[in-house]
Amino acid sequence: MAANSTAQTYTIGECARRSGFTMDTLRYYERIGLIDAVDRTTTGQRRFSDEHLEWLGTLKCLRDTGMPVEQMGTFALLVREGDHTIPERIKLLEAHRVAVDARMADLAAKRDYISGKIEYYRSV
Repeated sequence: MAANSTAQTYTIGECARRSGFTMDTLRYYERIGLIDAVDRTTTGQRRFSDEHLEWLGTLKCLRDTGMPVEQMGTFALLVREGDHTIPERIKLLEAHRVAVDARMADLAAKRDYISGKIEYYRSV
């Protein structure tokens, strides 16, 4: 995911604005290996690439749908290991989708309960 010298790069602040993550989260994700190959300037400032932003979109989706950081780390490792890990990635994502579906069903049931309460209170 390293950016070459002619590619567009972004400071950590720009990357935070574009990705929706905080700068602290970006630093944390880099430290734990969810983001790799972040180039640095001679003064040590991070330079993120378009590829990083694309990857961060994937991480944001996984995080926003409740995937634990440990699972995100496993997914990142599998991606880095190459295409031979695609079956394992599919298995991980399918399991995550099942968990997301369960949470959505639970939320729908709770929404229906709340709707029932609203109707009850309107009738009194």
